[in-house]
Amino acid sequence: MEDEMKETAPAEPEGTAQVPGNANGFMATEKLGKLMVKFAIPCIISLLVGALYNIVDQIFIGNADYLGTAGNTANSLVFPLTVVALAIATMIGDGCCTFVSISLGSNKPDDAHRNIANSVILVVIIGVILMALYLLIPKALLSLFGANPDAESYPLAQEYLFWIAIGIPFYMFGQAMNPVIRSDGSPTYAMVTLVSGAVINIVLDYVFIYPLQMGMTGAALATIIGQIAAAILALVYLFRMKAVKLHKSSFRPAPKTIGHSLVMGIPSFLVQISVVFSMMAVLQVCNICGQADEVYGQAGYTDIPQAVVGIVMKYFQIVISVAVGISAGCIPIVGYNIGAGRKDRAKKLLFMMIITEAVVGAVFTLLFELLPSQLLAVFGAGTTLDPAVTDLADYQAQYQSFGINCIKWFMAFTVLACVNKGVIIYLQALGRSWLSTIVSLVREILFGVGGVLLLAFPMNLGLAAVFYFMPIADGLTFIVAAVIVVYITRVLSRKHTDRMPIPDGTERKEPVEQQS
Repeated sequence: MEDEMKETAPAEPEGTAQVPGNANGFMATEKLGKLMVKFAIPCIISLLVGALYNIVDQIFIGNADYLGTAGNTANSLVFPLTVVALAIATMIGDGCCTFVSISLGSNKPDDAHRNIANSVILVVIIGVILMALYLLIPKALLSLFGANPDAESYPLAQEYLFWIAIGIPFYMFGQAMNPVIRSDGSPTYAMVTLVSGAVINIVLDYVFIYPLQMGMTGAALATIIGQIAAAILALVYLFRMKAVKLHKSSFRPAPKTIGHSLVMGIPSFLVQISVVFSMMAVLQVCNICGQADEVYGQAGYTDIPQAVVGIVMKYFQIVISVAVGISAGCIPIVGYNIGAGRKDRAKKLLFMMIITEAVVGAVFTLLFELLPSQLLAVFGAGTTLDPAVTDLADYQAQYQSFGINCIKWFMAFTVLACVNKGVIIYLQALGRSWLSTIVSLVREILFGVGGVLLLAFPMNLGLAAVFYFMPIADGLTFIVAAVIVVYITRVLSRKHTDRMPIPDGTERKEPVEQQS
């Protein structure tokens, strides 16, 4: 078994010329385990840091007595809007990363530098448009996620969204350029850009929220200052790239090239945007069913379900960041080897990735099942300044009860969620974007959004639907993912020449059976 996992320098595939001095050629010869560690760990850290911007805000907010549960709810209501920006940024960035990796493996450096430059232009334009949208219609956007204008949290959500919107272009630029930097063979620098911004955010969160008592405005300002710092570091790298060099001509519009890149990034978009649709459905269920609930429909208690769901979704975002980081870190490796005709290495990496995802998912599952109350306490004990609440002890007991049940049920099949996400991103790395898109839609829209609405209303489970829909969705999706893995394994194991996609949308014949 050990001999099987060892990689030796392969003979050049017939018909696959290598560009002299190709900076990324090591991806076709280095040991897969070593490559996976080199690329996946910085990617995981980068994605975790990206998720932590909002999560850290909520931790500081939830532990501030003058904000409490209302502040947590406000943060939860704005969180999906930041994920919309992240989804678009990752679609552009991961699509570009995949396209560039395959281009370099196929010896097409011109396609690579044009795609990067056009991706830069696109993410800046969309970032400005999204900022304007958030500033112009904040009330309409918050209402989509179940914001209650009469709740204590509503003005806090408006305040937080105003400042977060201003930082959206910087946030999107930094997130989109991160996978591009990885595709250039610099995963460590990609990690450093986001970590630097996150450290700034944490320090300023403490200063602005506690000593300066700036509340939601302080939390948002800390976030956008960190995002600006990360964006500046990413911009600096674009002028120092190793495998790809940008020229003035790179920035000429290339709609065909960027179109193929965006198609490759659709699965990443769906992975992130699914959080938005799930939160939209879940927060609406919390709002509608919560008001009809005997306990959480009481005056002053209505913020509890939305605050708790926001916290649990933050933990889920951490899990997904690790799961996607493992598989997204493999995108440059898989893409390069597919472009170079090394499907044997791509198949080995698939199984290494699935095993890693399963182990990580199992660890997270144990954590959520064994320590739900401790995890809930990280975001505060559940305090309120609402004068309608006359028994604070009862309020906190109900907060704890709902939170513990939500964490334990919502996260019950975390191991399957990790494997599912890994398969979706791996399909993207292979260039099979539409297959990846179909699996994403089945999981996130059919089983995810449809599941919680079906359980809450036709099946009359009410707030309990929030607990059960996620494990059901992950279990059903795992069946679909298993079938896809069997199919992909057979494709990668074919002994004869196969038709292989290349970045310009055409196909060519390549030998696929190589000695490892």
